Amino acid sequence: MSEGRSPESPSPGDLRARLRGAMTREYASWEQSQTQEVSRTSFRPSAAPLPPAPRTERSSLDITTRLRARLVDELTRTGRLEASDDEIVELVEEFVARVLDEEDIALNDRERGRLVETLSEEALGIGPLAPLMADPAVTDILVNGPGRVYVERGGRLEPTSIAFQDDEHLVRVIERIAARANRRIDTAQPMADLRLPDGSRVNATLPPVSPDGPTLSIRRFGRRRIRALELEATGAMSTAMREFLHSVVEHRQCVLVSGGTGAGKSTLLGALAEAIPMTERVVTIEDTLELQLDQEHVVRLETRPPNVENTGTISQRELVVNALRMRPDRIILGEVRAGEALDMLQAMNTGHEGSLSTIHANSPRDALARLETLVLMAGVDLPSRAIREQIVSAVDLLVHVERCQDGRRRITYVAEITGLEGDVPLLQEIYRFETAGFVDGRLEGVHTATGIVPRCVETLKARGAEMPMAWFRRDAEAMTRV
Repeated sequence: MSEGRSPESPSPGDLRARLRGAMTREYASWEQSQTQEVSRTSFRPSAAPLPPAPRTERSSLDITTRLRARLVDELTRTGRLEASDDEIVELVEEFVARVLDEEDIALNDRERGRLVETLSEEALGIGPLAPLMADPAVTDILVNGPGRVYVERGGRLEPTSIAFQDDEHLVRVIERIAARANRRIDTAQPMADLRLPDGSRVNATLPPVSPDGPTLSIRRFGRRRIRALELEATGAMSTAMREFLHSVVEHRQCVLVSGGTGAGKSTLLGALAEAIPMTERVVTIEDTLELQLDQEHVVRLETRPPNVENTGTISQRELVVNALRMRPDRIILGEVRAGEALDMLQAMNTGHEGSLSTIHANSPRDALARLETLVLMAGVDLPSRAIREQIVSAVDLLVHVERCQDGRRRITYVAEITGLEGDVPLLQEIYRFETAGFVDGRLEGVHTATGIVPRCVETLKARGAEMPMAWFRRDAEAMTRV
């Protein structure tokens, strides 16, 4: 295939780098051409040869439009969508050379290279979303329809000029993403949770689940983990909070991070895990691999969704049970969301101190209530008091993080679980974020200690930790304005 490449044509490696790096200029031109009316019928896959077109119609857009569906159909029929990126680029080069010769279409080397580049990006799966995927400031890509694409930058949603040609174009992109993840999505199974090769989480829906048309949601993760010092610099926590939480994690206290969707729970979890000693064996369990840890002795486990025959599922609960047989010093559960809550609590209570996890909740108190509900999902008929005793015994600290009204993410509460009073778990706040109103659209406030010295201080001191009382003093020096 490579023998037919002209001397001026880029190599597969160069194409791969350009496709993954900076497609913005090429796609800006492509977006501008979107204003042209394109017939829906031109996107229907067809195995038949393309009808010859007059030379005046053979513009770059016209040729790309005519070849796009045929290329995807050919890759699908031959089962080559699962090939490596370099192989797909070479397949596209061969396809373009063959079809242009068959249709007697004359293109210079630059036009041919640009056509190969555009079709390769389509075949690799993300189509017109490539510029957004290349933007490190974008954390979420939300496609509500062919012409309605939004992104989140800096915690705020904003519209974009990116557009798909029509519903069929968007569906093809969704189907390619699903096919490369060995998943199926169609009218019989119109929802899918997927993962891109870079680790980004994808959710897609098709009619009739979404009656207004196909939708696509992509949650992106940075290629570089945000560290605790960076979170402190952005105002997510104070210096005293960071040092206290790191000491707590280092000396094997169990911490549960709570917060809403997109609040930054996983980011904070990774920042807290920095304090785990390098000598310890860590097992992580996640639905989608997100955590990036510094430690060398790390085993990562990931759930497996059902295949096209609806079999082969591996749940988080099964992975937690399996992790207990792997001699872990610490277990990090990316998010507790079902019956694995019971197994996690039992692990924390039977020698796996210092384990970490996250949970969706609107406040620390709600986190405890939801954790109790998730334990009941294990199918074990336990009385509420027994569950609460397990929770109080297992979890030492709750750290609540929020995405505030200005879009910035902050730790708003750090609370210690101190026991039961009757059937009610007792919480005492150690740190909180006190708001002081908006200034130029930015929420002003301070992270401050409440003045309460946590009960775990004596335990931590006995384990060799330094616990300066200044960390817990409510005064001007202990506050950090953000």
